[in-house]
Amino acid sequence: MNELSQDTKNILGLQLPTDPRWVNLAELSLEAILTDHAYCEQKAATACITLVQRYSDKEKLVKELSPIVTEEWGHFRLVVAELHKRNLKLGKQRKDEYVNALLVFQRKGGSYEDRFLDQLLTMAMIEARSCERFKRLSEGLNDEYMRNFYRRFMESEAGHYTLFIELAETYIDKEKVRQRWKEWLEHETVIMKDLEIRGDRIH
Repeated sequence: MNELSQDTKNILGLQLPTDPRWVNLAELSLEAILTDHAYCEQKAATACITLVQRYSDKEKLVKELSPIVTEEWGHFRLVVAELHKRNLKLGKQRKDEYVNALLVFQRKGGSYEDRFLDQLLTMAMIEARSCERFKRLSEGLNDEYMRNFYRRFMESEAGHYTLFIELAETYIDKEKVRQRWKEWLEHETVIMKDLEIRGDRIH
């Protein structure tokens, strides 16, 4: 998957692109950005495990997310290996203000279906923004090796965020999923406008 399809952009497209200055800042903070990236992959694997445990009765979800756990953990190992290769250290995990702001938008009350939907859409949003950030790095970094390094991650994340939407539509009315996803996109735009531009964070 070399490029995101136009249909996918229309349905899932983020409304606010990353500020171009972020790539330049990230390039100056390679150890920090790789550290944050590693922990993002680790948390993605853990989140998928949690969904499998919580919704073990949903056969398609278990089947589709099980290999994603392996893939995300493999990504964690790739990023850690890159740190070691460059004689850089895996630093401490930092608070993810972006993800925390998304979690605030999740419906905690209401119906079981609404809560389930928001959990899947949270994952879809994180993967979508990660995909967009990796695309920026794959196009904007000066180091050709690192551009290719991040292109691989961009292509993987593109498949991941569409999977979470597809899972939601498997169990919940498609129109409801699309409407709620539109609300998530609008909320994410507000978050992105408020967040400080930092080169030591993937999000």
